[in-house]
Parts: sequence; C-alpha cells; structure tokens
Amino acid sequence: MTGAPPPPPYPAPTAALAYVAHVVSPAVLRAAPSERAARRGAVGTTTAWGHAPVRLLVLASRVDARGTPWIRVRLAGRPNDAAAWMPAGRARVAPTVWRLTIDRATRTLRVLRRGKVVRRFSVVVGAPGTPTPAGLFAISEADRQPDPGGFLGTWALHLTAHSTTLENYGGGPGRVAIHGRAGASLLDPLGTARSHGCVRIDDRQVRWLATHVRGGTPVRIT
Repeated sequence: MTGAPPPPPYPAPTAALAYVAHVVSPAVLRAAPSERAARRGAVGTTTAWGHAPVRLLVLASRVDARGTPWIRVRLAGRPNDAAAWMPAGRARVAPTVWRLTIDRATRTLRVLRRGKVVRRFSVVVGAPGTPTPAGLFAISEADRQPDPGGFLGTWALHLTAHSTTLENYGGGPGRVAIHGRAGASLLDPLGTARSHGCVRIDDRQVRWLATHVRGGTPVRIT
C-alpha cells in the first residue's frame, strides 16, 4: 500500500484495486453505518495470534446523516461472509494493488498486481470431504512459524475463511490459511486435493508472499 490515505468513498474491491483499513483505535462494529445500529462486536488494533497490526479489507463505504464516514469491513470470524460497519476515523485507509486468486479446479494460486498476474503457483487444496471454501476473503495475518521444518513450513498466511465442514483443526478454530510445506505435508504433491481446507504452497513461494502482501489483501477463491 502506498500513497496518502484517500478520502471516502472507498469502492468495493476490484481485480486491480482494493482498500485496506489499518485499525489505529479500537472500534465498535455495527450492523449498519450508524451509532444507533445494532452492535456486532468490536475490533482492536493488534491480531490475536501474532500481535500484528489489524488490517481489514474494505467492502464498501458510506457517510451517515451527521457527515461521519463509515466503512464496511470483512471480519475474520464465522460465517465466511462476516462483515460489519465501523467509523472510518478509527482506521487509516489506503489502497492496495495486490490480490490473490485461488482456483480449486486447476489447483492454482495467482498473484495479481494492478490486475496483472505476476506470479502463478501450483497448490494443494482441500480434499473432497474437507474442501477449501469459496468466496471473497482477505489475509487476516501472516505468522512466521516457530518450527520451519514443521507441517506448515516457514509461514502461515491466515485468511478470514473457515472450513465449512470442520469446526476445529490444528489447535485453531477451523481457520483456513495459505501456508508452506515441510515435514509430513511434503507427502501430498502440489496440484492435488488432500488438505483439510488450507492451501499449501512451496516454502520458497510462501516466503515470497509473506514479504509482498499484508493483512487485508483480498483473496478470491473459486
């Protein structure tokens, strides 16, 4: 993300451009863009696992009757289309030109910059009984793994997506991630459908992703 924060409105993500809200002050989440709307939880400034800055994908924006700008953001909880409104003033909103797309049929991850494909990776996707969910998600946080030789490899890029068949795996709440491959995960070749729902890529490639994309980057899975 580069440049000074633009003023609202912030349109919905496209193939070439999206907006990301870096939360700088805790905020109450609402069902609609109004202080009178039902509360839908709250958001802080650091992520739960890696204690990194919270960055949320912006889905829409609106200015209320009092002239207060609001943003609708993708949330990291269930259901997979979870979203809520928060005051735009609680975040620094900036554009991102990055986008990831994952095709479950071809088992391919594409990295787009300004709408153009700059990387293409073969991946392992969810097995038929534990499929990788489809939809528009975002990177929630990127966590360097304490054991680079472990199942997840060197990095796990946690998504806002969750398994639609499993409530829990790997000690987490069924959260889907794009992660590397090491140890036992190397037994499943790239280009296959054998995971619990996560997207596995080559360890060299996940390191590249971790240095180029940040929280809030849109991820479209089809």
